[in-house]
Formats: sequence, structure tokens, C-alpha cells
Amino acid sequence: MAGLKELRTRISTVKSTSKITSAMKMVAAARLRRSQGLIGKSEFYNHNLLACANRVIYELKQQAEKSDASIIWPKMMRENPQAEKYLLLVFTSDRGLCGSYNAGVAKEAARRIEELKSQGKEVSVYCVGKKGRDILKSRYGDLIVKTKEGVASKGAKYYEASDIGYDILEAYNQEKFDICEVVVSRFKSAISREIVNEQLLPLHIEEFEYNRLHLPTNVVRGAFYEYEPDKMSLLEGMLPLIFRGEIFRAVIHSQASEHGARMTSMDNATRNATDMINKLTIKYNRIRQTAITTELTEIISGAEAL
Repeated sequence: MAGLKELRTRISTVKSTSKITSAMKMVAAARLRRSQGLIGKSEFYNHNLLACANRVIYELKQQAEKSDASIIWPKMMRENPQAEKYLLLVFTSDRGLCGSYNAGVAKEAARRIEELKSQGKEVSVYCVGKKGRDILKSRYGDLIVKTKEGVASKGAKYYEASDIGYDILEAYNQEKFDICEVVVSRFKSAISREIVNEQLLPLHIEEFEYNRLHLPTNVVRGAFYEYEPDKMSLLEGMLPLIFRGEIFRAVIHSQASEHGARMTSMDNATRNATDMINKLTIKYNRIRQTAITTELTEIISGAEAL
């Protein structure tokens, strides 16, 4: 009966694991719903800010064309043709048990690092989430300049994204890098995510997807916009807000992708545990039935011998 005892212990252990993974799935699903709601709310703010900035840029260009003057754009929009220093902002989670989510982001970051190094560029890495740092440090530990842990541990907060944005803008103004890129998982659905590599600095306002789809036009029927103190000052004030908004967007999408990946992973783990329990139960019943049949055969044979 030693085999039966071992099977009972194993079935009990797998059942306990199944309860844990099922609970983790439900927690991830609840957090995912909150993250999805936050994505929708933040997109509305970001789109309005981008539309305002695009309108100002559009009117500045029209004004420059009329006066045959050149425009000196703010530093956050000026592309450096001799850009040699890159900062890679990598978003991962602080915890595991979320499938291949962290590994996928780290793989894309490593691909981009190798691509830039092959072009002779100087690369530094800013990790948001310790899992990305843990994966990348074995090969690129000397490139990691900072790691930010605990971001969105209790839900995404704008001030956390603002702190990250402040660090990056300070380094940008000190010319510690020329171009900042982000590697993040863009959330699409609970089972669908897309790992992207996008440029954050310098900002290309007109190339944002929303601005490409909603082009500004000349105002009609005598309508006009009044700017205070002036258009360029307004644009300079909006650019840091747009940048921090993009950082916050990355935080939200990273968090939603993590919860979606964890929910899917825990659902698969629960299904596998259920399948294992069924297989072990069948095996347990067969062994037990064989043992009972053997005992009955021995009893009948003994009775017949008497």
C-alpha cells in the first residue's frame, strides 16, 4: 500500500497547488480589469494633449511659411544628426509567474542593444522592473545605469511615471544621451500583447499614431485660437507633459500586459493541475482495485482449499 499512500500525498499536493494558481488567476483578472479602465482614461488625456501640441506646430509652420522664416524647435524636439548615445528604457515586472512576458521584453531589448552596438553606438539601459535587470545583467550588466523597482506595485500611479520622466529629462538636458527609446509590451487583450521598440526622445509629435489619423486643419467661419504667452512657449510647456504621459502610458500597458500574461499562465497551470489530478486519481483507483481483487482472490482460494 506504499504506492497508494504516495499517490494520495501527491494528489493532495497538486490540489493545493491548483487552489493557489486558481486564486492567483482571479487576482490577476481583477487587477487586469482595473488596468484596462486606466488605459481608456489616460488615452483620452493623452490624445487631447497631442492634438493641442499638433495644432500649435501646424500654426507655427504656417506662420513660418508666410514670413519665410526658419523655426528653432525646442530641445525636446530637435533631432541630433550625429546621435551616438542611446538610452534604452526597458519595462518588465518585479515578479515572475507570468509566462514568457519578461523574457520576451528582455529578448527584444537585447536585440536592440546588439543592433545599436553593431552600428558603433554607445548604449545605456534604464530598467523599470527587477526581472528585466536580472535577465539582462548577465550579458549587459555594465550597460545598466539604473533600476527602478516597485513601480505600479499597488496600481499604476502618475507620480511614479513622473519621477521616471524627471530622471530621464534631467539626464537628457545634461546631454548624457542623444536618443531615448522604450522597450515595452503594448497591451491588446488578455491573451494578446505586442512587444514594441519606440523612440521617446526627441519627441516627434506629428508622427504619433493619433496625430497621423487626426490632422489639424485651418479653422473656418471666423474662429480663431488665442495663445498666451505665445505659441512656442506653450509648446515648450506641453512637451514635458507629453513625455511624462508617454512614460505613464508605458507603465499602464506594461502592468496590463503583466496581469494578462499572469492570468493566462495561471489558467494554464490550473488546467494542467486538474488534468494531473484526474490522471493520478485514475491510477490510484486502478492500483486500489487491483489490490482489492488480489485480496478477494486469495480469500476465495483459501476458502476452497479448506
